[in-house]
Amino acid sequence: MEAEGRVLGPPLPPPSLGSGGDAGAEAEADPDPPAGSPGAARGPLLAAAAEVLALDDEEDDLEVFSKDTSLAEVNSFSPSMPISPSSMINQYKFEDEPELRDLFITVDDPESHITAIETFITYRVVTKTSRGEFDSSEYEVRRRYQDFLWLKSKLEAAHPTLIIPPLPEKFIMKGMVERFSDEFIETRRKALHKFLNRIADHPTLTFNEDFKIFLTAQAWELSSHKKQGPGLLSRMGQTVRAVASSVRGGVKNRPEMFTEMNDYMETFSQKINVLDKIAHRIYKEEREYFNEMKEYGPIHTLWSASEEDIADSLKGVASCIDKCCKATEKRMARLSENLLPILHEYVLYSEILMFSGEIGKLEDKVECANNALKADWDRWKQNMQCDMRSTFTNVAENNLRYYEECLATWESFLASQTVDLHVEEDSEDKP
Repeated sequence: MEAEGRVLGPPLPPPSLGSGGDAGAEAEADPDPPAGSPGAARGPLLAAAAEVLALDDEEDDLEVFSKDTSLAEVNSFSPSMPISPSSMINQYKFEDEPELRDLFITVDDPESHITAIETFITYRVVTKTSRGEFDSSEYEVRRRYQDFLWLKSKLEAAHPTLIIPPLPEKFIMKGMVERFSDEFIETRRKALHKFLNRIADHPTLTFNEDFKIFLTAQAWELSSHKKQGPGLLSRMGQTVRAVASSVRGGVKNRPEMFTEMNDYMETFSQKINVLDKIAHRIYKEEREYFNEMKEYGPIHTLWSASEEDIADSLKGVASCIDKCCKATEKRMARLSENLLPILHEYVLYSEILMFSGEIGKLEDKVECANNALKADWDRWKQNMQCDMRSTFTNVAENNLRYYEECLATWESFLASQTVDLHVEEDSEDKP
């Protein structure tokens, strides 16, 4: 990306939500942004997001926004109503209010351990609860990535018909971030935190005995528990999977429910992977734009030292660039914290949810298992819709804040230049 190909000035405001019509029509009406600009990939991101949220649009249970809320209604705000990020976002109706929770888990404080044969990271897992089955109200243990893998495998064995939340990958793609770098460790910490809280919020998984042991046992106790043989629930899970394998391909007509689930996930997987790639491209372009702005501001400051007549104006431009640079850095942080992790989590979900058809092949032999999976499937879709709705609403709100902040910065500077110009003209008119 060449620096000279970009005109640095007040960032262009996002497409107006108050001019009527839908967002897709406005995106088509506006000219495409330059390929080198940080906004070049945002059009595809919005389009892909709309496709993900519009999956099975004709079905009531896949509506992302409530039916009585539309862009047309958003655009019909009273002219006297301030169109600010908070006032716009508050117009959307959010269902699924969070229920009262009795289990709170935090993953933090990563520590590096170096031994003669390996290097690994442990994380502190703090649990606070009011449940009666726990002997204490608060626990603090340290766990490494292998312990999380053990927990996931135990949950899969005990609950083969439920959707187990995904874990972050053990290894990372070449060229992204270095293993054991601060960025990698923090990204993994957040993903592990999300993994445990997904389990804690699940109506069935949250009461799993291995999950309780993971949260409460000290390292030596957990190691001892791992050496024990599989329990009854685990053996039952293995039996269900064995039956599934034995009849794989032997049943010609699978239940329609599972065919629809599999078709849904194939489409969802395609769309969510596109979203994930576009989001990473946007973040990469934002970072390049940010790095260029960091160099652009000081140039104007140096320039002002050799141009006495316009020194104040050049310093003002440098100050505006510096403020916009800080605003861009904040927006990058929000993308990294809010958008990228949730998209990647559902990329991982899309990989593990392609198994649903295998359960359907069991038909009458495990009808109760089918019902359990169907109930968990419905719950997963509701959570996905809520997550996507919240994520893209936050992205929109953050973008509005960013453009408002940058626009106000440049408008203030231009106003000051206008005042100075009038003062000079008045002084020249005086005899």
